[in-house]
Amino acid sequence: MRLGIFAKTFSGTDPHAVLASVREAGFSAAQYNMACSGLPAMPDAVSPAEAERVARAARASGVGLVALSGTYNMIHPDPARREEGHRRLEALAAAAPALGTRLVTLCTGTRDPDDQWRGHADNGSPEAWRDLLRSMETALAIAERHEIDLGIEPELANVVDGAAKARRLIDELGSPRLRIVLDPANLFEIASGEGQRRLVSEAVDLLGDRIAMGHAKDRAPDGAFVAAGKGVLDYPHYLRCLGAIGFRGALVTHGLEAAEAPAVARFLRAQLADAGLVEQNA
Repeated sequence: MRLGIFAKTFSGTDPHAVLASVREAGFSAAQYNMACSGLPAMPDAVSPAEAERVARAARASGVGLVALSGTYNMIHPDPARREEGHRRLEALAAAAPALGTRLVTLCTGTRDPDDQWRGHADNGSPEAWRDLLRSMETALAIAERHEIDLGIEPELANVVDGAAKARRLIDELGSPRLRIVLDPANLFEIASGEGQRRLVSEAVDLLGDRIAMGHAKDRAPDGAFVAAGKGVLDYPHYLRCLGAIGFRGALVTHGLEAAEAPAVARFLRAQLADAGLVEQNA
């Protein structure tokens, strides 16, 4: 596995400086965000010159871009906002291969009109699922046009709030371009050790054939998010589950401060070694 980090962990709008910081912190991969180029995270367009600037920065730093963040609220209650997200996804999808990646990550969304990461009572409604299917069909058509894959992440606050709904979505849409980003800390808020291990095992069993990338953060005992290694998540179990299905993609950490990044890199490297998994540096 390659160890990676959200590029946006590091401040700045120069991709050369941001990706150099990624490497200096001990990571060989990054999930890129166009904010690291001084653009909106979901820009209206990405020029060929800007895409090449990012690609050059990745080559110079030795950091592989394993994904591009393309999150927008796919079930926003305002259809116009969804359409705006689709248009901007097209811009990112068109640029992604030139940047050096063919995976764009999504947010399946929430009925909350103001925060795509905040839950809402209507997320479980048939109407919300219907709107998600329509949005995903549009997004997958974009992915086909640009020959990229789309990564969705089971997230408690979103309409796809667990592994079972992610599997349902995969089966209903039937597209090989729909992939999974698995973050075990998003599968529970507060759970016993046995409870969280069961959730992680079930998620890997259900979704293993579609997992394109693993995420790595943690949960404090009170349910708050913390940096990987500072919480209650059973990392040996998580990594053993990934190893058992032959996963060889990137493990990308986020939810941390830049100052914490070197220590998190050391923690994850040690966890991989203890699990008998080989770290890939390129």
